[in-house]
Amino acid sequence: MRITVIGTGYLGAVHAVCMAQAGHEVLGLDMDAAKIDALSAGRAPFFEPGLPELLGEGLDSGRLSFTTDPAEAAAFGEVHFLCVGTPQQPGSNAADLRYLHAAVEALAPHLHRPCLVVGKSTVPVGTAAVLAAKLAELAPVGAEAELAWNPEFLREGFAVEDTLRPDRLVVGVTGEHAEAVLREVYAPVLALGTPWISTDLATAELVKTAANSFLATKISFINAMAEICDATGANVTTLADAIGHDARIGRRFLDAGLGFGGGCLPKDIRAFHARAQELGVGSALDFLSHVDTINLRQRTRTVEAARELLGGEFAGRRVTVLGVTFKPDSDDIRDSPSLHVARMIAAEGAEVRVHDPEGLANAKSAHPELECVESVEDACAGADLLLHLTPWRQYRELDPAEVATWVRAPRLLDGRNALDAPRWAAAGWTLRLLGKPAPAPAS
Repeated sequence: MRITVIGTGYLGAVHAVCMAQAGHEVLGLDMDAAKIDALSAGRAPFFEPGLPELLGEGLDSGRLSFTTDPAEAAAFGEVHFLCVGTPQQPGSNAADLRYLHAAVEALAPHLHRPCLVVGKSTVPVGTAAVLAAKLAELAPVGAEAELAWNPEFLREGFAVEDTLRPDRLVVGVTGEHAEAVLREVYAPVLALGTPWISTDLATAELVKTAANSFLATKISFINAMAEICDATGANVTTLADAIGHDARIGRRFLDAGLGFGGGCLPKDIRAFHARAQELGVGSALDFLSHVDTINLRQRTRTVEAARELLGGEFAGRRVTVLGVTFKPDSDDIRDSPSLHVARMIAAEGAEVRVHDPEGLANAKSAHPELECVESVEDACAGADLLLHLTPWRQYRELDPAEVATWVRAPRLLDGRNALDAPRWAAAGWTLRLLGKPAPAPAS
């Protein structure tokens, strides 16, 4: 099929590349000429494992191309995917939908033949109905420019896999024709046995926000338990293992630590609550405010624990932060818990050095007050305290005995409970873990 992808940010670029990999002819549209030039030259605008290779294959095959012209996109495509961002509104918890509306307003006037427009962006429930009316009003073809909703469930670091081999496909449609078209689009994925869930527009919109809200709640729950464990001497990892054996609960997303961040979960739970308030049922989602509060409190708790390790004061001390992206296998620093902690510690007078395998350029651009260091050894040199805050494999593979020769004092706070704590303690490190007792350092 001939498919366009409107918006070539994280979601759009991945979707365009993967649709070309699935055998479709794909045209990506974005008004950012620099981004289009980079993609057309085979340069991915962000770090995502597997994406550069598939981008190159798509361009070389001739099935993938990019443009800044909405008219060209409208003339090209049978199916148009809306993949623009829906960030949090400045000064509000609600979602900012102006980019999504602008995309429809740019595309619709050029739609002169029947087509299907498919939203993939994460939106407040009710958005699709509004956009469907706008599309019918602005498109010369009228109601034959049909709207459907197909939420994305991408995990950064696994986005290519999640697109080509998803754990489910959800489509919100208003008729059999739209469903038939989407089944054709996703025929290679459905051939793998992927579950297909067809529903109405509102339910499809809710699936994504409900899923993110549930995951955020699960993470904040185990972090709340970590606070109780710290107060009682219990072990939150053992607790998570024990309750995770219950099939109704499950072990995934029950790892206590610094909490969640990124461009999805934080803004999505806030927007979901804000939308519920607009609908007059805000009390149904009041608990999401507590989920958000628990998550943010993990950052201040981490700063407090780090301060205690340094005897109660940061001023004049050198602190090294290992990891600045919100998760490993990404260069995304949006609402990064680790970067937030680094900034708070720097504000208290510490000399903060940060290292990250992929996120340093973004961190340096956004926060020039932090010293970004390319080498782990140089970042750790002379440190009074190490903070392990993003669980990259590179950090798990460090030799604690060797790292001890780089620092001024062997003190470590593992904000993700992801390192081999007994191994670090055996190498003479004083450790602090979140929600669990730390082994004593070897004498």
